[in-house]
Amino acid sequence: MKMQLAEIAQAVAAENDYSRWQDLEVTSIGFDSRQLTAGALFVPLVAANDGHDYIGNAQQNGAVAAFWQLGHPGKPTDFPILEVRDPLKALQQLAKYYLNKLDPRVIAITGSDGKTTTKDMTAAILAPHTNVVKTHGNFNNEIGVPVTILNMSANTETLVLEMGMDRPGQLDFLSRLVAPDIAVITMIGEAHIEFFGTRAKIADAKMEITHGLKEDGVLIYNGDEPLLRSRTKDLAQRTKTFGQEPSNDLYPTAVTAGSKQIDFTLNQFPETNFHLPLLGTYNVNNAMAAITIGTIFQIQPQRMQTALAELQLTKNRTEWVTGAQGEQILSDVYNANPTAMMAVLRAFAAVPVTGRRIAVLGDMLELGEQAPALHAEVAQALDPATIDAVYLLGSHMQALADALAKKPDFAGRIHYYPLNKKLTMITDLLATITATDAVLLKASNGLHLDEVLHALQATA
Repeated sequence: MKMQLAEIAQAVAAENDYSRWQDLEVTSIGFDSRQLTAGALFVPLVAANDGHDYIGNAQQNGAVAAFWQLGHPGKPTDFPILEVRDPLKALQQLAKYYLNKLDPRVIAITGSDGKTTTKDMTAAILAPHTNVVKTHGNFNNEIGVPVTILNMSANTETLVLEMGMDRPGQLDFLSRLVAPDIAVITMIGEAHIEFFGTRAKIADAKMEITHGLKEDGVLIYNGDEPLLRSRTKDLAQRTKTFGQEPSNDLYPTAVTAGSKQIDFTLNQFPETNFHLPLLGTYNVNNAMAAITIGTIFQIQPQRMQTALAELQLTKNRTEWVTGAQGEQILSDVYNANPTAMMAVLRAFAAVPVTGRRIAVLGDMLELGEQAPALHAEVAQALDPATIDAVYLLGSHMQALADALAKKPDFAGRIHYYPLNKKLTMITDLLATITATDAVLLKASNGLHLDEVLHALQATA
């Protein structure tokens, strides 16, 4: 991003006199006053805290200008300010303006699980062939998507955007904001079912990603999901499907899974063996979504093969790290839903170890009234023949502890802790883990299992 203040003011219809600063150059944008870079435009958002209160910090950390809500008290008089009716809407307006100005090819990716991994795979496949920018971290909502757009460099040719969703209408807004050339739905799971009630309603909301899809755009989706198949029948734009069934446009013809990698071949590329440095055969679906995008960009399969073999994922998405005792830790602490948790447990159960396999699981959030039943169902993916100990954290995990207690062979292997006993759980884990063990950490981000990860990695 590089724009003069006058151009920004016109894009957002600023309502104050900014003429004495109109030639000022802005080179980035941010809403967290602690994380700005020199040349930044500060966007003071009002949520739990009022961003306007941090204008001084923003200036100290590199801000050269700021939006300001019209009529909000305390407006600086000696600092470049653009008064707008709503700083968030101004951020979104400016993102739309800048996106239209640069006009990159836009890929929008959503799904109940796998969207971050698919984003990383897609960017890896495209990067050698086009100037790519992808969503950083979890910047996938009404704030994060505009910030990602506005921090594109001027030579960006392709923009890969992850889009999250926790309520109806959210993807409708984001899709219309970015007008994607390609939209992807990785899967329909139970994530956020608290707000939707049924998987069918989740599918309706996921389909909102097509509301802004260009007329000549393409929707890529998991064709194994009947809820998506039925909802795409009347879509005007082209569709491409991936999945495990031969009825899909792209499907695997062979899959070989190891402890830390997957190899597979596909119907469209029978001579190419694709390799993923990842655990879990469910990642083949994510790879097929990214490969389908690569074929639209006319990238040769051998080049996609190389990109996936060298893949670097966003941190804490099924990432192997080493603990202080030498134990291997599979960190998947950023997010969780029942489908994803059972899939990673089954993959973890196949990891070769000389010691024990220990599963550390925390609550899956936003499941509403169905939370106890959905947590209890995870017991189906826990086999005492392959999982030696289970540590459960959070109120919802009581249902899983009760379900496991009905399995006689799990006697003495279940360790349950209320959320306020996280430190006790950490202490107990540290007392039992050895260098030969493998540990899985999986929970919704709100459980902060990253604290457990850091404790296991800390040296005395």
